[in-house]
Amino acid sequence: MAAKVGGGKKGKYDLGQNSDINVTPFVDILLVLLIIFMVAIPMATVAIKVDLPPATEQPPSEVKPKFISIANGGQITAASIDTDLPHLAGILQANGLTPDKSVLVRASGDVTYAQFMGVLNQLATDGYYKVGLISEDSSLI
Repeated sequence: MAAKVGGGKKGKYDLGQNSDINVTPFVDILLVLLIIFMVAIPMATVAIKVDLPPATEQPPSEVKPKFISIANGGQITAASIDTDLPHLAGILQANGLTPDKSVLVRASGDVTYAQFMGVLNQLATDGYYKVGLISEDSSLI
């Protein structure tokens, strides 16, 4: 919307004042700036040479993971051997699972929180801090 500024009489050859913004020079300037930046940005990119060692193929690990299963009523099975909390670390070490390796713990859905945390606390007491929790269907345990 435009407004006439200046008032007064209109003469026969009076063009009046135009208060519309002329955007053509503005668009021209923006296009020139866009072209400048499009040319300048790729030159500013610096490639960093990285010397990576050649990839070597790792042999597949033959070590099967050791599970600690907690069934209904707090029955604990470690490495397919039924056990209780005091003997848990002995069975794990007898099966080659030292405290620096990971232990996987899975529990049935009916196991109470106290029984589950009892196993985790016993593992921490025995030095097993790398513990993974597994969620499975309770019919598979």
